[in-house]
Amino acid sequence: MSTSAISHQSNLDAALFRLTLDRQGAQPLQQQLAEELRGLIRTGRHAGARLPASRTLAAELSVSRMTVTTAYDQLTAEGYLVARRGAGTYVAADLPHLAPPAPRRAPPLAAPAPYLPFQPGVPDQRLFPHRLWARHLERAWRHPPPALLARADPFGWGPLRVAISEHLAAWRGLEAAPDQIVITGGAWDAFDLISQQVALRGGAIAVEDPGWPTLHRLLTRRGVTPHPVRIDESGFDPAACPAGTAAAVVTPSRHYPTGRAMPLSRRLQVLHWAEAEGALVVEDDYDSEFRYQGQPLPSLAGLDGLRRTIYMGSFSKLLSPALRIGYLVLPETLVGAVREDLAVTGVRASLLPQPALAEFMASGDFATHLRRMRRVYARRQGHLLAALEAAGAGAALALKPDPSGMHLVLSLCDGQSDAAIAAGAEARGIGPRALSSHALLPEAPQGLILGYAAFEPEELDAAARVLAEVLAQG
Repeated sequence: MSTSAISHQSNLDAALFRLTLDRQGAQPLQQQLAEELRGLIRTGRHAGARLPASRTLAAELSVSRMTVTTAYDQLTAEGYLVARRGAGTYVAADLPHLAPPAPRRAPPLAAPAPYLPFQPGVPDQRLFPHRLWARHLERAWRHPPPALLARADPFGWGPLRVAISEHLAAWRGLEAAPDQIVITGGAWDAFDLISQQVALRGGAIAVEDPGWPTLHRLLTRRGVTPHPVRIDESGFDPAACPAGTAAAVVTPSRHYPTGRAMPLSRRLQVLHWAEAEGALVVEDDYDSEFRYQGQPLPSLAGLDGLRRTIYMGSFSKLLSPALRIGYLVLPETLVGAVREDLAVTGVRASLLPQPALAEFMASGDFATHLRRMRRVYARRQGHLLAALEAAGAGAALALKPDPSGMHLVLSLCDGQSDAAIAAGAEARGIGPRALSSHALLPEAPQGLILGYAAFEPEELDAAARVLAEVLAQG
């Protein structure tokens, strides 16, 4: 069978699958079927294709066989179909009175915009171990275990939750049972689940200012009122929360975006506040594994013993945003309520990559990848600081290293507007972010957020020179 014949047969099979008949309509069923088939044939995309046997099509449409044979006979008489003894019924191969179908020219898809140098929050996906990941993915789905093909647990693939539990115990000092871990489709999905629990409690949810701007929009859409709290040198201050606050979202290990670490005294204040107010604390631990001096700081949830703290993690920064996999670690008191929510809303995290990720973590490949990326990112941060100094940007920026993270936040020395500098830089093809754009409260802090993790040294060199020129022009 030629390629075009195969295509015509495939087109017809798909089109027949969409056939519908109106049993309440004024036209007889055989007339409706004949008109439907006539319309399909007139498209010109099914020439020579074989129609199903009348008995088969009758069963698929839940009509009598006589209905189908009457429609076939009518179209055969009109020349649209050809009956071949012992071979079946076919669409006529030559219908010269039909105009050829107009060629379909789909518009070209727009290419995704590339990441601009200095764009923060982006891992270097060129260094992702693609071949190793492919082997884990193939191994998981070539011969999937029976449990993988059974009804999915709304909390996610069990072995992945076990692997995350072991990872958190080793890297973050957080002891959590796999039954307390929920696999999510990323930060949006996680905050959606959290906002449902907060909405049930009533009251506002306190968020850091400056912070993640998208969080305000998400919470508002979910009917939860975000209350921004300006951070100080120690980070989030629970004393600034209004009465009746139901929860607070904090980034204690490395505040986003300033990079400040919350000291132990302030962490204890946050936990004491949550206990006294009956509030929840959401610990967003988005990139704490990338710490370049010493071990990662203990988690807030570990200090709390997961009594009033929800721990939130993601693989978007550690591996790739394309995975769309994150997780929540819940207090035992919330496990039942979240499971009930997921039973209603359904699971949004794809099951496809979860068994591969579980094997990737259990095999030790994940830890090896993290150690490698930590070394690479540490070198790139040092290279960026040296490049900015060499380009002359030190006169306008307070250049200092950060012991962790994937971006630097550098203060402006001469009172320039960070928004103006960021806009000028973007016009020159680089993507630093203005620190003030992450704040809602008045008198926003000024500074530039420079992502370095996703860019090679030569890219950072070129971007540093451009930024120095923008700063010099004011």
